[in-house]
Amino acid sequence: MEAQTLTERDLTLPDGRTLHVYDTGGQDARLTVLWHHGTPNVGRPPEPLRALSGTLGVRWVSFDRPGYGSSTRHPGRDLASVAADASHVLDALGVQRFAAMGHSGGGPHALACAAWMGAARMGERVSGVACLAPLAPYGALGLDWFAGMWPSGVAALEAALAGRDVKERFEASDPPFDPQMFTPADHAALQGEWAWLNTVVGPAMLNGPGGLVDDDLAYVSPWGFTPDRVTAPTLLAHGTDDRVVPASHSEWLARHLPRAELRLRPGDGHLSVLHGAADALTWLTEQV
Repeated sequence: MEAQTLTERDLTLPDGRTLHVYDTGGQDARLTVLWHHGTPNVGRPPEPLRALSGTLGVRWVSFDRPGYGSSTRHPGRDLASVAADASHVLDALGVQRFAAMGHSGGGPHALACAAWMGAARMGERVSGVACLAPLAPYGALGLDWFAGMWPSGVAALEAALAGRDVKERFEASDPPFDPQMFTPADHAALQGEWAWLNTVVGPAMLNGPGGLVDDDLAYVSPWGFTPDRVTAPTLLAHGTDDRVVPASHSEWLARHLPRAELRLRPGDGHLSVLHGAADALTWLTEQV
């Protein structure tokens, strides 16, 4: 595969909003992977996977979700509406068939793309989905959604449950970062190859917390689809020690996705689970 060069552009959507789009290019790519970033990040594709991507023949396409970076905010968005945005991005880049991959809050957004652009709507456009430490739907039967979450994370999501005004006041109060929400393994990952994560948080918040607010509101609201609509093969990877999104979320999803494979990673937390991202990417190329 030819050398990858990351390009960026602003795409104007039919409703006049803009999305900031990333593309590593490569018309000879074996597989295009649509990356869905976590909260709060921008959408730059994961640098620690770029070398492997070249070996596997993977082209990365991604975008800053509305409200992040230079992407226009879209208050009231749900996960399904972001999948519609993704469809416009893929169409503009001439991508028909693709795989979806997401970390943390990007996981349910990846599932939304698979549901919205799956067999029923788009002629099996999605070849596979990989989710690392994803959230399950709020209010899911048989899941204690908050169980095992670190208190600071619970507070942020409970503010979203109380409504937009409360959530916006919560974020405007500049709640302090709680490093204990991450495990020692997470902190080690941030000092190693996944230090890259530090480069995608700051730019996400340059224009304020709007993207974060809208993300959290979407997580605790109806998603606009149900997991059983995801017909593509789906890999779920989750650290057993995750304090941000407990592994019970992936365990629930594995029981409700039609074609799910669950890989629990003993000792990993919310960030160190990304050490399994290379295996997940390899798995996606095997689904083509």
